[in-house]
Amino acid sequence: MASYTAVDPKQSFPALEEQVLERWREGQTFKRQLEMRQGRPLWSFYEGPPTANGKPGSHHVLSRVFKDIYPRYKSMCGYDVPRKGGWDCHGLPVELEVEKELGITSKEQIEEYGIAEFNARCRESVFRYVGDWDRLVERIGHWIDLDEPYVTMDDDYIESVWWSLRKLWDDDRLYQGHKVVPYCPRCGTALSSHEVALGYKDVVDPSVYVRLPIIEPQGSSPVEAGDNLLVWTTTPWTLISHAAVAAGAEITYVRASAAGSGEVVIVAEALAERLLGEGAEIHDRFGGAEMAETTYQAPF
Repeated sequence: MASYTAVDPKQSFPALEEQVLERWREGQTFKRQLEMRQGRPLWSFYEGPPTANGKPGSHHVLSRVFKDIYPRYKSMCGYDVPRKGGWDCHGLPVELEVEKELGITSKEQIEEYGIAEFNARCRESVFRYVGDWDRLVERIGHWIDLDEPYVTMDDDYIESVWWSLRKLWDDDRLYQGHKVVPYCPRCGTALSSHEVALGYKDVVDPSVYVRLPIIEPQGSSPVEAGDNLLVWTTTPWTLISHAAVAAGAEITYVRASAAGSGEVVIVAEALAERLLGEGAEIHDRFGGAEMAETTYQAPF
């Protein structure tokens, strides 16, 4: 007769997870899984490494879940999926963290402190929380090789980047051009979109409505000289460099005026009553594309 062990209905799921992790550690499950797939078709996975000069948070879990799911699934499908971890040691966040610690507010102060000494502090900073990252990776069950990680400040890694750049050059895949990018005058460097987003926050700004008088309609344009384009902006200081008004080609606009007013403005039909009040008079309807090339008086 088969025997059964009673299962306690009051289970601690965190405790069960710890038991699974312990079994994986003792059995070297991740390492064995990699060995089992050697020689099979390769499925490439590149770890976009974190910077360990800051503690990991709950927001880091989401990206690591995806970094684990896809390689794990491909391994289950029979592919050889090496998963080499790494540490990002470059970038403005590293410098800013060290500047904050040293009370530095300008590049001149870095030179006074000593560039070599400052770089040494940056090198120390990038590995400050490696232990915290290791614990997070293991605790969430993320299978990745952190025993021999690649480190972006190592000479071997830097030389591999130069090799890649030379390869692109040899294959005629590099070109010189122009691109508008954010620039930080205090840091003295261009900023990546990621670095710009680091300081992003929602703010409440005043907005203004501006009337732009029509000077000369083009062709069969439904607007008339003397009408006013009614535009809205939350950045009135940009009006100095104003160059054009954007209109939605498929949006319906109207020539309208407030009740009892003879002044005609051009607004989106959906906003006419909201802007001009109840009883607004609609004189004409047309698509935004019909106003193309219409000339108006600029604000300055």
